[in-house]
Amino acid sequence: MRFDLTTLNLVLAIAESRSITRGAEREHLALAAASKRLSDLETRLGVALFDRRARGVDLTEAGRALVRHIRTLNASLHALESEVVEFSRGIKGHLRIAANASAIAECLPADLAAFSQAHPGIRISLEDLTSAEVQAAVAEGRADVGIFVPPQHEGRLSCRHYRAGENVGELAVLVPQGHVLARREGPQAGVRFDALLDFDIVGLHLGAAVHEQMRERAQALGRTLNVRLQVRGFDAIAQLVEAGLGVAVLPAVVAQRFARIFAVQPLVLDEDWAKRTYLLAVRTQEVLPAVVQRFVEALCPTAAATTTATTATTTGATAVPTTPTASAPATATSAASTPGPVAALAARQSVPRKR
Repeated sequence: MRFDLTTLNLVLAIAESRSITRGAEREHLALAAASKRLSDLETRLGVALFDRRARGVDLTEAGRALVRHIRTLNASLHALESEVVEFSRGIKGHLRIAANASAIAECLPADLAAFSQAHPGIRISLEDLTSAEVQAAVAEGRADVGIFVPPQHEGRLSCRHYRAGENVGELAVLVPQGHVLARREGPQAGVRFDALLDFDIVGLHLGAAVHEQMRERAQALGRTLNVRLQVRGFDAIAQLVEAGLGVAVLPAVVAQRFARIFAVQPLVLDEDWAKRTYLLAVRTQEVLPAVVQRFVEALCPTAAATTTATTATTTGATAVPTTPTASAPATATSAASTPGPVAALAARQSVPRKR
């Protein structure tokens, strides 16, 4: 049985929009032509792919199976394209990256800049998603590489630790200057999470890793997280904190950065769970596309493959198979030579701030 890509992509568009009309529009097909393509495909397969309802369509079990294979096929075709273009005047291609807000705000931009400079022929697109959305995007072939905060929910991913041993991902508390928490705990003491629950919280949107961690910890303490405002960017959070609308928890590196711009004060979050890590994920496959392989090796050098593979097992992650290369650039600095953000916060808080 032969399939054509136009019809398969039409099925995917209908499934994602839950409408034959919108699916046809997305694939630039007339409604009558789209309906005939779908009907002919269902006749050839001998099964209904959608349940037609008054307000749209829903996938049947057979439809869900077909959509899963279409996404896998599209991901393979994208990998094929990326690899073939490598033979044309150096490495070229399109690298699709999905990452959570913390990684984007904290450390990813510098690595993307270094990779782009080393590979100017590779076009990079970056999408800001929650950690759960990042995993789904990579597993379904909508992104080539994902960077997120554990836990790993998707079983179709191969993961390794990103920026392992560099103290990235650590969380800190952000309060307005002169806030009672800063006065109560002292400049060098850490703030326990339960102390934050007495105040209004401003934070990222629902589903963000930081928000989910805080909600789960509050629930474990039998307390309620008093979320006053939720936004989509850390800069907006800092401005809301400065305005006295609440306190926040965000990456320590980002908190230190905002302390130089806004009238806010970062404090150490004295909790084990505040020391987070990032995972870099690709879809599990025997051979990675050349462009993806180069990116993985640049961000997670081969020298760290053995240790990260062992550690990844403890988080439910699977190590990415790598091809050893002597030319993989090392973008990370030594953790031993640079203090972590929380240590820097503690040292910084011991010095009175000039007014």
